[in-house]
Amino acid sequence: MTSLIESAHAPDFPAEIAVVISNVAGAPGLAKATAAGIPALTIESKSFGKDREAFERTMQDALIAQRIDLICLAGFMRLLTPWFVQQWTGRMLNIHPALLPSYRGLHTHERALADGVRIHGATVHFVVPDMDCGPIIIQGAVAVRDDDTADTLGARVLSVEHRIYPAALRAVARGDITAEGNRTFGGIQTSDATLITPAFDS
Repeated sequence: MTSLIESAHAPDFPAEIAVVISNVAGAPGLAKATAAGIPALTIESKSFGKDREAFERTMQDALIAQRIDLICLAGFMRLLTPWFVQQWTGRMLNIHPALLPSYRGLHTHERALADGVRIHGATVHFVVPDMDCGPIIIQGAVAVRDDDTADTLGARVLSVEHRIYPAALRAVARGDITAEGNRTFGGIQTSDATLITPAFDS
């Protein structure tokens, strides 16, 4: 969230961070948003009990009142109902600390290390009703080191997240991204650089 706020301060950034909403009172992001001069709202999901859609309808009313065009989820540890997701098809982004479709869900760094993967990373994708699915907008990868722990690997992945989320929002806000089925096209040009790890003599 902080990276999105900082990036949006640039004069040429095509989106404005208009409001930050949390379902948990006292979430650190609320204070950070307020310090940046951004309205911060708390809509506590706990008070709605098991009625997930009632909570989401209240959140939807707040988003409409703020005239929101795009949603960026960040640390929002709650599954959204198909009803809410459908209101925001193609307009809601999520960031996940893994190279989807691998390692959906929680504890991604621990699972990557347990599986012995050599490359790990983060993904920004459009949200669909299924958890951690949806068309992928951008991914960033890091090499997994022999001495990595979940904390050290997670720290490097987090630095990638801070780079790719603003890039994804910029591309979507400019209308540079086209989604066809489960793929996206356009927006972010990449090099042909290859990450191979570990390095061996050829």
